[in-house]
Amino acid sequence: MPSTIVVGTQWGDEGKGKFTDLFAKEMQMVVRYQGGHNAGHTLVVNGETTALQLIPSGILYDHIVPVIGNGVVVDLGVLIKEIDMLEAKGVSCDRIKLSGNAHLIFPYHQELDAVFEGDLGDKKLGTTKRGIGPAYADKANRVGIRVQDLLDPKIFHEKLLISLNQKESLLEKASDEQALETESLLNTFLEEYLPRVRPYIADTIDLVHTALEAGEHVLFEGAQATFLDIDHGTYPFVTSSNPTAGGACAGAGVGPRHLERIVGIAKAYTTRVGAGPFPAELFDDIGDHFVNVGHEYGTNTGRRRRTGWFDSVMLRHAVRLNSLTEIALTKLDVMDELDTVKICAAYDIDGERVEKMPNDQLAFQKAKPIYEELPGWKTDISGITNPQDLPEAAKNYVQALERLCGIPISLIGVGPGRKQYINWQS
Repeated sequence: MPSTIVVGTQWGDEGKGKFTDLFAKEMQMVVRYQGGHNAGHTLVVNGETTALQLIPSGILYDHIVPVIGNGVVVDLGVLIKEIDMLEAKGVSCDRIKLSGNAHLIFPYHQELDAVFEGDLGDKKLGTTKRGIGPAYADKANRVGIRVQDLLDPKIFHEKLLISLNQKESLLEKASDEQALETESLLNTFLEEYLPRVRPYIADTIDLVHTALEAGEHVLFEGAQATFLDIDHGTYPFVTSSNPTAGGACAGAGVGPRHLERIVGIAKAYTTRVGAGPFPAELFDDIGDHFVNVGHEYGTNTGRRRRTGWFDSVMLRHAVRLNSLTEIALTKLDVMDELDTVKICAAYDIDGERVEKMPNDQLAFQKAKPIYEELPGWKTDISGITNPQDLPEAAKNYVQALERLCGIPISLIGVGPGRKQYINWQS
């Protein structure tokens, strides 16, 4: 029952799409197990860029069955636009399978997202206002509406009224009245969306288990990353689901014994979007270099990402939380022009050296990075595919990351293209 999980190990935007796409060529099924359209995966194939939000990265391979699992919250309008975009490029979407148990995002969820964020004032969380959090909240409150509810208009209507009535007082601040109008929602979802998505609706749990039992290779793909996990991230500056490897069990409907290879994707430096603590953050020319050379702007939002040096303290904790078997490193080429490179090896918290991720959020907010400094390689590595051809300084940097994180690095990304990577263990 061969399976692989791809997990972000930092605050997201690590380049999971690139390596998910790489692994997918050896798979028969790719399963997205959590999150919504607040996270984008960017693929570059033959110089053409494809940005995906909901559809699993494996869609670009003809032999892959792309599955949107029960743990995902789905904006059907976004999904349909994504299907239309892919088919306009000549990519068939007939193979997509959408879990009937996945919960739906409605326009009123997006209105609530904006209302909640506005109420927080200068303490706002930096949400993308895509309705992800409110949709997951409905799920937890047991008033969520699932994909399968669309198949019975009476049930769908009843559940929609319950959900809207529950939120009536909260939605008084909403700016878009049409987003809350029952007849408009019924028409949009039943008359416009349902005919488009009906062919994709399936029992995805059965599909996944049938594939595993047949010995097929299945790839589980998460969105966001470890430190945006609602339980294990830098709360409250987190997403509303579990991107960690354990989230694949609930979000795809599989047990832990099916999880074999767990690949953590890590950027060669660190970035995050929105508010929250960031011990290794840079506010200098190096930080600007990472933004400009690494094109560190959100795939969906266009927001500039905060940047900093690689934080091995975080990575060691991510190794524990996810039971990682290896790391795939991305964007090493972004550091080509630097004279020196640094790695956060530990934190200084109130004068004490701390090498483990502090459980106390106040302690983490006070953490100051303690760096190891290495010489840069000052060489363009974007065309290298053989690990022996890497400059010695680049090799030393990768080996230092392995030593500090306590886990092998298997792959190294040296550019955005599908073939721009190095098999480090070869």
